[in-house]
Amino acid sequence: MNRFPSLLIEPMQEDETARIQAAIDQMAARGGGCVELAEGVHNTRGLRLQSGVELHLARGAILRPVADYGAYEETSVSVIAEKSNRAMIVARNATDIALTGPGRIEAGGEYFIAGTDEAMGTLVPAEFRPRVVVFESCRGVRIERLEIVDSPMWTLHLVNCVNLYVGGVKVANNRRMPNTDGLVLDACRHAVVEDCVISTADDGICLKTSAGPDGQAIGECENVRVRRCVVESKSCALKIGTESYGDVTDVVFEDCRVHDSNRGLGLFSRDGGHMTDIRFSRIEVDCHETLDGFWGSGEALTVTVVDRIPTRRAGAVRDLVVEDLSGQMDGAIALVSTSAAGIHGVRLSRLRLRQRKGPLGTGLRYDLRPTNADIAPSADAAGRANAWTKGADGRVIGLVDYPGGMPALFTAGIEGIVIEETQFERPQPIPEGWNVESVIHKVTEPDGSREWEI
Repeated sequence: MNRFPSLLIEPMQEDETARIQAAIDQMAARGGGCVELAEGVHNTRGLRLQSGVELHLARGAILRPVADYGAYEETSVSVIAEKSNRAMIVARNATDIALTGPGRIEAGGEYFIAGTDEAMGTLVPAEFRPRVVVFESCRGVRIERLEIVDSPMWTLHLVNCVNLYVGGVKVANNRRMPNTDGLVLDACRHAVVEDCVISTADDGICLKTSAGPDGQAIGECENVRVRRCVVESKSCALKIGTESYGDVTDVVFEDCRVHDSNRGLGLFSRDGGHMTDIRFSRIEVDCHETLDGFWGSGEALTVTVVDRIPTRRAGAVRDLVVEDLSGQMDGAIALVSTSAAGIHGVRLSRLRLRQRKGPLGTGLRYDLRPTNADIAPSADAAGRANAWTKGADGRVIGLVDYPGGMPALFTAGIEGIVIEETQFERPQPIPEGWNVESVIHKVTEPDGSREWEI
């Protein structure tokens, strides 16, 4: 993108929304250019990027959006997430836009805290929170060398965008604040994400295909490359799903590091879209147990295919390759399909993982959430909508004991798996509640009449 002509915006004490937006609109009218925020603090409400415009935060520049959901009524978006239909910076149907640093966005998440959930160790967020950035149906998107701190909700949400680049971005969110995903690529095509550092309480880098207002997929996710990123997550660090209305194809995660996370890698098929030709290569993980009510308990890799709506079959997972995965985990690797869609064609190569005894014992179960119980809990159910629901027995629905104890690798409902040059280091003697076998394949007849392990 040509950064000339350019306009330099010096900071002022009052609300700068009108001045910055006017500069963006002026540049768009001229055919494009750069609006640069100079060093200092810039206070704004919602901003809307236009075609051909780069919003550049210079070194030392701080964009400080107003910490009030009502301030973003003019920057609403069509894809709703966790009741949020607004964002601090938006673009729609724009071409060749950019948001760049090295300046910083201070998103004010601390002002959207409603309380503390002592039982879960998490914060309770306000009912309505804005996302930081939402770009919808844009072509030619660049987000580069930017720092974003303390997001109240999803941080970067790119929806139905084509030809996009996210590089050198740093996200540092409160690791107790739910729903603060770092980067969400939602039905995006031809995307490169590289050299990013993300620390957050929810998913780190997540690919999904949401539904629009009509209930249909907003698009497919295709040809995505994620490389050389470092992620810390209190959910799943590198993830595909859970929203999966459209297909996800041709995705590669490579040369990434996952630190201090609930879960390392994950595929979660729930809504009918297929996940095909997915590869994880040269990933280092460090995964820890968590309490039952939060996502993940130390799994290095989780793949689950579940019919979230009983009348709508989930999409199949096909042609998954995981190679050169190393590190440590409190839980296990679990590949499980309870749907007739199934998991087909998996190759696990050169896995080198150390399995530890976690402090909580929650890794002894595999996790099928989210299930229908999470999105449609009964009126008298204990739990949190879209998170966890307890059954009459007091157990979280969707957490299932491994048969015979926790192995290092567990599969069920899978057709065609190759395991080669793989090594699991396990404590000796085997801890209580663990399976003495490292690898368990569970086979079930379609009618459920019999099952066995091999």
